[in-house]
Amino acid sequence: MPPTKKPCEPANYKLKLRLAVQYAVKDRSGMPDRLLFRRWVNAALMESAEIVIRIVDLPEGEALNRDFRGKQSATNVLTFIYGDLPCAGDIVLCAPIVSREAQQQHKNLVAHYAHLTVHGVLHLQGYDHIDEEDAVIMESLETEIITRLGYADPYSVP
Repeated sequence: MPPTKKPCEPANYKLKLRLAVQYAVKDRSGMPDRLLFRRWVNAALMESAEIVIRIVDLPEGEALNRDFRGKQSATNVLTFIYGDLPCAGDIVLCAPIVSREAQQQHKNLVAHYAHLTVHGVLHLQGYDHIDEEDAVIMESLETEIITRLGYADPYSVP
């Protein structure tokens, strides 16, 4: 069952966050910097956390999705939860997929990175979208956080 707490306000620095951002791509143009990732993670946190965000290229994204989910293609975001620690894990963003989706969906690239980062942070805290009821809860939280950050509702159709 997902936590019932609300994400902290961006100005709430009572929670401890250990965040590492790894850029495993050659071209970082248009990609958010570490400060933006930290802002987005803080906005979605409801508890202290240890998180690694890794931005990968297509071959690494494909290998991870194949090895851990049995899928033959890359996906936009993968979340790896460290089961023995509270709110600790890796969020992997596949840069070419994120970029392609943003273009296809007519979304701002930085806003799409923000949404997928928040999505991953919510997964680390126990939220999921496997069944419809859980999906509604998670998506409404994502929308609340993203719009509070000043971006458009990620689920609205342009």
